[in-house]
Amino acid sequence: MAATSSAKSEHLGYGAVDKGFLPAAKKFASRNGALIGLIILCAALSCATPAFLTSVNILNVGIQAATVAILAFGQTFVIVSAGIDLSVGAVAAISSMLVAYTGVSMGLPPVLTVVVGIVTGALFGLISGVANAFLKLPSFIATLAMMSVARGLTLVVSDGRPISTSGMVNFFGAKILGIPMPIVMMIIMGVIAAVILNFTTTGRSMYAVGGNMEASRLSGINIHKTQIMVFVFSGIFAAIAGLVIAGRLHSAQPQAAAGYEMDAIASVVIGGASLSGGKGKISGTFVGAILLAVIRNGLNILNVSSFWQQVVIGLVIAFAVSLDTLRRKEDTH
Repeated sequence: MAATSSAKSEHLGYGAVDKGFLPAAKKFASRNGALIGLIILCAALSCATPAFLTSVNILNVGIQAATVAILAFGQTFVIVSAGIDLSVGAVAAISSMLVAYTGVSMGLPPVLTVVVGIVTGALFGLISGVANAFLKLPSFIATLAMMSVARGLTLVVSDGRPISTSGMVNFFGAKILGIPMPIVMMIIMGVIAAVILNFTTTGRSMYAVGGNMEASRLSGINIHKTQIMVFVFSGIFAAIAGLVIAGRLHSAQPQAAAGYEMDAIASVVIGGASLSGGKGKISGTFVGAILLAVIRNGLNILNVSSFWQQVVIGLVIAFAVSLDTLRRKEDTH
């Protein structure tokens, strides 16, 4: 009788539904773990404190996430290509500092100062890319060197003191129709990054190079060009992040974005990218940056010590990297 009932259920399709649903659910959870975690975390914080789910606090979370997200969008290009960029925080600092310096000390028009900042980011990215592509320096070493150079130059230019910024730069910290500009810039840069990664030849080359460099070379992809471009993009996005920071503070700070490179890398990995390259998406990076901001915001609201916050963030990063390792093991089996 049981066998007949089972056969009847199979005939009606229930068994097929079960067999198809579970793998699909597992696949969805694997690919969207950060999003699921974000939803659960927001629900938990909403229950824990009424101060979390308010319009003011949600905007605060967006503002807190904006700078890291913009840095992380640029970092996504590098990680997808099987590299790493440790210089993004320092490049953001030197770019914003040169914007302020050229406006205040050299009297350049505001538009030109912004151009100077973006070109500075692109130049630092270009140097890192050339060192990685042609000098064969590992991206870790090349960008670690650029991080030190950028931080040093920031202190040289500023003499260790903040420099006030012009009205145009301060616009990056203002509001449009009640929406903070950092959030607007985060969305704009996210869309640009997604278009580059998903709808351009350069973006497809990034995935190919990160997935298998030798196969990419044999298929005719210009490996060196791709390696250079990912760092140039990363530098430009870092410069934009620097403008957002300066706009919020109305000044360029010598130690701006210190340590942000770790949050940027964590956002990319939490968002599902693989540190071995060939895998990652901008939407995942966006969710990763929001998740980190929500964690920090929630801990602040709950009056958790900043020391313990660092411990929690460290554990989240370790968990994300562990998941990446597990995903790669599953892919090889």
